[in-house]
Amino acid sequence: MEPITIEFSGAIWYWRGPAPFYFVTVPDDQSRELKAVSGFVTYGWGMIPVIARIGKTEWKTSLFPKDGRYLVPLKDSVRRAETLGEGDAVTVQLEIR
Repeated sequence: MEPITIEFSGAIWYWRGPAPFYFVTVPDDQSRELKAVSGFVTYGWGMIPVIARIGKTEWKTSLFPKDGRYLVPLKDSVRRAETLGEGDAVTVQLEIR
């Protein structure tokens, strides 16, 4: 499979759960694209490994499936490097291999 690149914009939101984390939700159209290839790349629970990029910061992560869409988790190091916080609008690039 050739690498697939997806780009979208969204707002950062905070999840308080047992392990607090920040996420950006992948919009419906791009989530459908991801769902279409998920069977080839998922490693369990529908998680999709990706290389993500915001600004100049790139990192490896996995997308979480949630309510028919996917969530991009933002590490603290990414938020610090790009000076980002809850509610900030970001453009995210994802590469699926």
